[in-house]
Amino acid sequence: KTRVCMEEEGLINQKLPKELLLRIFSYLDVPALCRCAQVSKPWNLLALDGSNWQKIDLFNFQTDIEGAVVENIARRSGGFLKKLSLRGCQSVGDNAMKTFSEQCPNIEVLNLEECKQITDATCISLSRNGRKLQRLDLASCSNITDESLKALSEGCPNLTHINISWCDNISEKGVGLLARGCPKLRHFIAKGRMFVDNESAIHLATQCPLLEVVNFNYAAALTDEAIQRLAQNCLNIHYLCISGCPNLTDATLLALAQYCHKLTTFEAAGCSQFTDNGFQALARNCHYLEKMDLEDCVLITDNTLTYLAAGCPRLEQLTLSHCELITDDGIRQLGMAPCAAEHLTVLELDNCPLITDASLEHLVSCHNLQRIELYDCQLITRAGIRRLRNHLPNISVHAYFAPMTPPPPVGGSRQRYCRCCVIL
Repeated sequence: KTRVCMEEEGLINQKLPKELLLRIFSYLDVPALCRCAQVSKPWNLLALDGSNWQKIDLFNFQTDIEGAVVENIARRSGGFLKKLSLRGCQSVGDNAMKTFSEQCPNIEVLNLEECKQITDATCISLSRNGRKLQRLDLASCSNITDESLKALSEGCPNLTHINISWCDNISEKGVGLLARGCPKLRHFIAKGRMFVDNESAIHLATQCPLLEVVNFNYAAALTDEAIQRLAQNCLNIHYLCISGCPNLTDATLLALAQYCHKLTTFEAAGCSQFTDNGFQALARNCHYLEKMDLEDCVLITDNTLTYLAAGCPRLEQLTLSHCELITDDGIRQLGMAPCAAEHLTVLELDNCPLITDASLEHLVSCHNLQRIELYDCQLITRAGIRRLRNHLPNISVHAYFAPMTPPPPVGGSRQRYCRCCVIL
């Protein structure tokens, strides 16, 4: 059997030119290439040819690699390598990345998310050798500081995407430096970070007019002034997350309505000062909205749903959890909206205490509704959910019903223990 395989492999090598075999190998992923490299010496050379190693994602099959593996990949790939993901490779350190940056000067996309041993030295190496770098993910790289952003601003002028979420040692100074040196930025992601303040956000707004995706999640110090400047200068924004920014008011929504007409995704969970007036302006001007997270926007009422129903015909996902003033009438308006029958797929209504089974009746015409969240909606019943499922059999309903209170003891005698003590 072994001899037959060798003969067949030899026949393939004779019949097909090297260029065609290389083309075939180029469609294989990393594990398949490694297996082919073990077949024979000719296949080893073909499988390990640098032209086959232009895109590598180690997360798909192995993240516990040592730095030496990255160095070997870098030497093998050389100038061919353009995309590399080391996401979750926590044993990879600065020495391996130094070799990588020297050997792979044409790298364009690099994902170092959760590479905990990476420090500023890696970004300094990238700045010296990676002028073609366009996308860099440093999320959860806790040793990264402002020095990294300074280096990137000086050596990577073509940077368009950066993710510095949960990088605890970065300050607003670093964001300003990055903005000044990387005017081509289109995606700026900074989830869970308190370092984004008005000054750094205004730097981004004035220095990076091409911004399309901005995530300021939990930048609690931001005020309306920062978002107003962002809206005025960055007209191409289509994704904006300002969740966890409690100081923002309707002035923010009015600015977005005036300037950001391309907005498709808007996340504003916890923006507790937003009102119906702000969302009226947004719905009148941002007709491409598809996804909205309004959790804990506690001041909005059914009027907001009326405005969204009339002005946002493409709405697909809407979160209204903890919007306690929403009633059945608001859901009725949504169910009658142009978006309802064709586009609406996800509706989250957790902790909306005023909605009843009538709301579910209003949603039966939403034929594409795939998921609805109803946790702690105490006026929703199992019977109402059953009726909804009769109309939408494929819908996923997430709800919780508290256990029924046990009946009082026979004879009317007073319980010796409270219900909690009985359970315990």
